Amino acid sequence: MREARTAVSADAAAGRGRPTRARRLGPALAALVVFAATAPLRADARLPGTLAGQLLVAAPDLPDPRFARTVIYLVRHDRTGAQGFVVNRPLGEMPLKALMEQMGLSAAGVDGTVRIQAGGPVEGFGVFALHTGDWTGPGTVAVDGGFAVTAQPDILRALARAEGPRRVIFLLGYAGWGPGQLEAEILDGRWLRAPADEALVFGPEHAAKWERARARQRIDL
Repeated sequence: MREARTAVSADAAAGRGRPTRARRLGPALAALVVFAATAPLRADARLPGTLAGQLLVAAPDLPDPRFARTVIYLVRHDRTGAQGFVVNRPLGEMPLKALMEQMGLSAAGVDGTVRIQAGGPVEGFGVFALHTGDWTGPGTVAVDGGFAVTAQPDILRALARAEGPRRVIFLLGYAGWGPGQLEAEILDGRWLRAPADEALVFGPEHAAKWERARARQRIDL
């Protein structure tokens, strides 16, 4: 796994503090986060046999405590490495208005909240939107199975107008691997693979996602 350049909170990294009700995050957090200047995701560098669009499920004995019992949705896997987002580390909810104002966007009359999750230890205060593929905007890159990633604030304007994607989560940071690193970790038994679907990726029952994903793991013969 690539070394983290910016870390999320210790509780999120260790998998603690999974609330049954989402915590309300205010403008103080918004002041710390910015949309990623450039998305590491590239649509033109995938190889046959890519794992993009699948889930990585942490093995029960995964030695890295940052990823214990995590489920990661892979958005890129190619000759240059891999990138994905942890989908079962909730941080809470943030007012949409506060996030828009932090990005320098007009937010008059905007209400509602957005879900914020810890996506991984790399670029830990960079914001990425993982969403259903029914909406696209500047900087949106489609993945497999009706999922897409956006790293530009236009998605906030669309949500404020009720014109955004059906389902979306905002993630702080991502998980990344260098060339051949993920393949080696899979062969070493650190990660299991499982198919992805909307209910698991976007669902609110984060504490159950790891067990659910393990139950549907793929077996390589």
